[in-house]
Amino acid sequence: MGAVALALILAFVGIFSQQHCVYSFIRGDQPYNLVPDFAAGKTYVYKYEALLLGGLPEEGLAKAGLKVSSKVLISAAAQNIYMLKLVEPELYEYSGVWPKDPLNPATKLTLALAAQLMTPIKFEYANGVVGKIFAPQGVSATVLNVYRGILNILQLNIKKTQNVYELQEAGTQGVCKTIYGITEDEKAEHILLTKTRDLNHCQEKITKDMGVAYTKKCGKCQQDSKNLRGATAYNYILKPVASGILILEAAVNELIQFSPFSEMNGAAQMETKQSLVFLESKGANIVPIEAEYLHRGSLKYEFSTELLQTPIQLIKIINAQAQVVEILNHLVIYNVETVHENAPLKFLELVQVLRAANLEDLGMLWSQYRAKPVHRQWMLDAIPLIGTPTALTFIKDKFLADDLTIVEGAQAFITSIHMVTANTEAMMLVKALAVNSKILKSPVLREIVLLGYGTMISKHCAEEDICPPELIKPIQDLLVEAVAKDETQDIILFLKVLGNAGHPSSLKSVTKILPIHGTAAASLPTRVHVGAIMALRNIAKKEPRLIQELALQLYMDKALHPELRMLSCIVLFETRPPMGLVTTLANIVRTEENLQVASFTYSHMKSLTRSSAVIHASVAAACNVAIKILSPKLDRLSLRFSKAIHMDIYNSPLMLGVAANAFYINDAATILPKSIVAKASAYFAGAAADVLEVGVRTEGLQEALLKNTAVTDSADRITKMKRVIKALTDWKSLPNSKPLASVYVKFFGQEIAFANIDKAWIDQAIALASEPSVQAFGRNALKTLLTGASLHFAKPLLATEVRRIMPTAAGLPMELSLYTAAVAAAAVQVKATTTPNLPENFHVAHFLKTKIELETEIRPSIAVNTYAVMGINTAVLQAAILSRAKLHSILPAKFAARLDINEGNFKIEAIPVPVPEQIAAVHVETLAVARNVEDLAAAKITPIIPAKVLQPISRELLTSKIASATDSMPISSEIISQDPAAAIIKPKAAHFQKKYTVKAAGIGLKTYFRVATENAAFLRNTALYRLAGKHSVVFSWKAIEGEVIERLEMEIQVGPKAAEKLIKQINLREEKFPEETLVLRKLKKILAPALRNNTVISSSSSSKISLKPFASSSSSHFSAHFSKRVTYPHNFHKNHKKQATSSRFSSSRSSAASFEAIYTQNKFLGSNTAPSFAIIFRAVRADAKLQGYQLAAYWEKNTARIQVILAALAANDYWKLCADGVQLSKHKVTAKIAWGAECKEYNTMITAETGLVGPSPAARVRVSWDILPSALKRWSQRVITAPKQVSITAVATSDRTLDIIWKTPRRTVYKQGWRLPIALPRDEISGLNVFTDITDKVQYLFSKAGAAECSFTRDTLTTFNNRRYKNEMPSSCYQVLAKDCTDEMKFMVLLKKNHIEQNHINVKIADIDIDLYPKNTDVILNVNGMEIPTTNLPYQHPTAKIQIRPKGEGISIYAPSHGLHEVYFDKNSWKVHVVDWMKGQTCGLCGKADGEVRQEYRTPSGRLANNTISYVHSWVLPAESCWDTVECRMKFESVQLEKQVNIPGIQESKCFSVEPVLRCLPGCFPVKTTNISVGFHCLLTDSAENQQESLSSRYSKSVDLRETAEAHLACSCTAQCT
Repeated sequence: MGAVALALILAFVGIFSQQHCVYSFIRGDQPYNLVPDFAAGKTYVYKYEALLLGGLPEEGLAKAGLKVSSKVLISAAAQNIYMLKLVEPELYEYSGVWPKDPLNPATKLTLALAAQLMTPIKFEYANGVVGKIFAPQGVSATVLNVYRGILNILQLNIKKTQNVYELQEAGTQGVCKTIYGITEDEKAEHILLTKTRDLNHCQEKITKDMGVAYTKKCGKCQQDSKNLRGATAYNYILKPVASGILILEAAVNELIQFSPFSEMNGAAQMETKQSLVFLESKGANIVPIEAEYLHRGSLKYEFSTELLQTPIQLIKIINAQAQVVEILNHLVIYNVETVHENAPLKFLELVQVLRAANLEDLGMLWSQYRAKPVHRQWMLDAIPLIGTPTALTFIKDKFLADDLTIVEGAQAFITSIHMVTANTEAMMLVKALAVNSKILKSPVLREIVLLGYGTMISKHCAEEDICPPELIKPIQDLLVEAVAKDETQDIILFLKVLGNAGHPSSLKSVTKILPIHGTAAASLPTRVHVGAIMALRNIAKKEPRLIQELALQLYMDKALHPELRMLSCIVLFETRPPMGLVTTLANIVRTEENLQVASFTYSHMKSLTRSSAVIHASVAAACNVAIKILSPKLDRLSLRFSKAIHMDIYNSPLMLGVAANAFYINDAATILPKSIVAKASAYFAGAAADVLEVGVRTEGLQEALLKNTAVTDSADRITKMKRVIKALTDWKSLPNSKPLASVYVKFFGQEIAFANIDKAWIDQAIALASEPSVQAFGRNALKTLLTGASLHFAKPLLATEVRRIMPTAAGLPMELSLYTAAVAAAAVQVKATTTPNLPENFHVAHFLKTKIELETEIRPSIAVNTYAVMGINTAVLQAAILSRAKLHSILPAKFAARLDINEGNFKIEAIPVPVPEQIAAVHVETLAVARNVEDLAAAKITPIIPAKVLQPISRELLTSKIASATDSMPISSEIISQDPAAAIIKPKAAHFQKKYTVKAAGIGLKTYFRVATENAAFLRNTALYRLAGKHSVVFSWKAIEGEVIERLEMEIQVGPKAAEKLIKQINLREEKFPEETLVLRKLKKILAPALRNNTVISSSSSSKISLKPFASSSSSHFSAHFSKRVTYPHNFHKNHKKQATSSRFSSSRSSAASFEAIYTQNKFLGSNTAPSFAIIFRAVRADAKLQGYQLAAYWEKNTARIQVILAALAANDYWKLCADGVQLSKHKVTAKIAWGAECKEYNTMITAETGLVGPSPAARVRVSWDILPSALKRWSQRVITAPKQVSITAVATSDRTLDIIWKTPRRTVYKQGWRLPIALPRDEISGLNVFTDITDKVQYLFSKAGAAECSFTRDTLTTFNNRRYKNEMPSSCYQVLAKDCTDEMKFMVLLKKNHIEQNHINVKIADIDIDLYPKNTDVILNVNGMEIPTTNLPYQHPTAKIQIRPKGEGISIYAPSHGLHEVYFDKNSWKVHVVDWMKGQTCGLCGKADGEVRQEYRTPSGRLANNTISYVHSWVLPAESCWDTVECRMKFESVQLEKQVNIPGIQESKCFSVEPVLRCLPGCFPVKTTNISVGFHCLLTDSAENQQESLSSRYSKSVDLRETAEAHLACSCTAQCT
């Protein structure tokens, strides 16, 4: 310890001595002023040099840069005002291998800028701080920034009392953290000053970002590894002089490094070196020029023309209008048939020149080309991309002048609004457009402009520190007005605008629309609330904490619609909530009664636990904890329940990833979901962006498509049903779901379009399609097609323009940018002919009698260019590292088709066309580029990796040297060879080249795939260095020599002429095929063992994969049971054996032998039967050899046999596939499949049959074989472990559950209770389907697939949600079994039990009442009071689609278009099925059919009953008096609690039930009772409220306690009954 203490003391003494030395020099007898001084009357002359170089840091690679060299003269002009002038300035460019290649003088550029560079400027300078700068108007901002780079060196904030200190200092690059260190050189009497600026910690940083307004920064990603870092070091040698200090020498070294990946993978850098060396001082002052010196800002960098200058090319714009004409003509000429490979670059050039054009130039260009369609389209694609208010003004003026169509205007406005810089001028333009009368007349354009205004506000707020709320206030006012007028569509639109803007001040306006407790907005439609919640998402990006609180409040409100709560969950997780909030959410889910919400939240949490993206790391960890709190049962909920899925792939070293989210929201467990949202996101370089999002809502769409449109027209039915339900206590109906589908599209988090599709929209579309003008247009289009049409289409796209511009220490702008541009084109030629010719006014029916021939040639092509740039970019010079990727693809095709419906013939041909050498090619290259606008011809471009490093190594030389070294190697392995080949094996640069070839002899083509790469991985084997260099991927094809294919054909012939189309005669005779063929086949097997072995290996690996699910019952996802001895409890009983003997299906065909008998009688049906249809696939060769296949199908009606034969066409190819199938009965089908030479090598038998396993219908498939190919044989032995047979049986234990049995002679694997998402047609399987008409049968099966069932057997009722309970029914009183609970009241099913315990069902539907009840051994049917004998069934409603049919021992009612799929009734049971689109809209004893088993027992008032008895009694239709026609003699009462109870806070109380209790009418007494648990509300004994209070108000009271009360089930009445 003593040694450590001594060391610390010595260190402090050393530091103190050093500080004392500095201050002794400064604070001597003659103290010096520590301020740089330029004495009046003198001119100080300095030598100034600035060198900027960009590239990879290693030497020996190419770099790009520039150098500025000059003498700098500084003199005092007035107090604190100084002059600065450059003398003999010189500019140099650099593009070469550093440090070998020399700098190149930019003589022409120096001469062009000499006048500006040598113009003196003025600047304020006091106490070492540079103030205002003054310069004549003729000095450009670029040159003035060079001056700023020099003045930046003079910026010195020297403190007198400290030698090491830190401050935020202003400079060219902004106000950044700067550390000063001051020492002295006593011998030289110099002060040594060092300062460093951290460019990553700036209070105010001068940067300009473009194209990144829609991205989200990932702070967590940048904590460990920053993509962009920068620092500047300044070293000064100062000399004390009489009035201050003199700067003798200053050296600046700045390094800015960037990598799209993690820093561990290396980074490209921009290095700036400056030096300022004092030469001498002169007596004369600098004389300013005779011009007005204007205030031109401060030391901070000023952005200028580089904002409109793309860094990928340098253009000298002299006459913008003329240059646009030249570029436009070039694009039109060279992109007609195919896209030119440089078309994207030329299109970017057009955009850049247009950015330099003014509004007058654009107007003149438009007037010149508006009548030329091709030129017009190129202009409309380019002008919106200019990104200036000028472009927006032009589009607005042309649209208002009717020069643009609605479609053109929509496209132009969307692109222009998203590309324009969101400054005040542009925002005012869009705001004015939003209220323009012509825009308001078009709903589409109104939506686009308003949504665009929200986008403009979002972009403006992303670029500015302060975003005034006045910008969004007009939209907020419009929203208030729309709410006051109850204009739902406008409310939704303005909410979407607020959502696009994402301004925090909109939170209050949006909150007023949300259905929060106590707000008037609760009465608004659900889709309005959906829009309000979705509008919170962009606000959450700025105010996550506020939105978290609001979203959690909405989620916790269990009275809200489940869809709204699930959307709140989405919003909540998008804010990336902390651990505490996620845990709170999990605690809510634990007790959540709504399974849709619970399933959605649980699945969302679970999917987030698998996220590997850094941006989701904290949420993933929190969700991992939350999942452990919740029950795993939630993971087993079926797909009928709502789900949220998040999947992502993220690579941390590359900082690159993608993510996908899918939200499936279903509030009633229907087949068609309520809402689906899909979103794709991308992570790149520490930022995240929601690239694309599509959302679809289908509220009421399924109902609108399937229900009977006449249902809502029956006023009598609604009146009748209202009269019935009037008796229900405190009845509350469900809202109608208006038929509506809506879809929206978002790009980068901004909604650009949405559409609502309702009945009015569909009717309008149908009316439009029926207009004569539209029909005439279609007829004219067909006529054009018959005469021949040639179409040319070209579409350019600027997919990406992302830029970051920042100043360097030298005052020149450094830019990081990414551009992607594409041009797609297609040339289409179509010619159609008809035989005979169509009449003048033809109809569709004419095509059925006409032979149609169509010939089409299409040449689609695409060119895509992507540029990544890092370097200096100004309007006069560029010096940058540029990585360029170019994709060019052309894929021509020619087809001919013929259709003759009368003859049953269809033929299509693929005709060879000339193809380019390369079908698709991708070339990537990294270059060092230096150029200036005055001498573009002298631009220098150097590959980043020098050619000498990339000298390829001869494969022959390498092979020979290795071989010679191997031959001469001693036998002893201990001796290591020193052969020079070892130096050749590892090249100096990573250089790879490979060519792959694939032959497709069937079509006569040979495909080439070439890959080549030359990169810098030899320096560092990281992603960035592997990308740097040159890469190419080329895909091409050409014809195989000697294999000339004229065309490819596929022809289909149906009917009696099918036999004529067969090319090769089919003959399945007994004699064997030629013996030499067998010999050749055996020889081939011997000579190709490798091929056979490879096949075996692949099949073996696949067999292992297939075996895994059945290897262990514990590891199987389906919990499959596996046993060799345990058998299924029931055997399979064939329906085939039970079928009655008939003439068609005789008993001789009831066994497998019957198939053989039929097959043996006639092995080839073609010998006496013509084929039903034939299909020919062939390649037409120039040498007339046959190549291809033919397929023929034969049908023998008397044996119900079908035969399909596929045969090879080649003369010596005897391969065939023969498939024979026979329907042995209605329940059994047997097929034999054989293939190989003459169908005699391999064969298998397949039998499919239906039957019963126990009481359940089942289907079984059995497969057996004799010989299989080796690959299939090995697979069967591994998987089946028994040769030659296997069977699979599916047992339908219910409509929605299956048992699967996989059986072989040695083992059995089965899975029980496999839940299905749709209902099975069990009646069809069992042969019990009552429909004979195919249309009715299809409709019945489709309706049943999603229907929900409620049933009653032996006093146990099973609800639609499969909950079971005992139904203690009151005697002779109707109960609501199931009804449509919306205001439409499409149907109602009532149930009662009479005095002899028999059920009676009443169905009210359409305009009829149907009664079903047992009488003796029969079921009686009454329709509107009239009995219909069973012998008169089926009954068909005269107008509505309602049928009544006998079924089994009972009667069924079918009305699927009315929402009621089936009502079945027999003596002992009944069943009610509602269609899928009615789920969630029903009520009664059967429930809502919404899958919410935790909320099953809902009373008519919507309250959740505490027990089943209260629930059952709540749906009783009580009597009003004894004079009612019904025999029910009960009513609902609120009973008083008989015993005295003590309630806290209430000493003496009386308690009344808040739930209805069935009691006999006055004058009646109970003969059967039951006890039920009832909730009571207690009051003071002397309270003004008493028992006379209305029941509805009594039932709305809170529950203070629960006690048992007596309910009456049957009553006997006296004459006094009233």
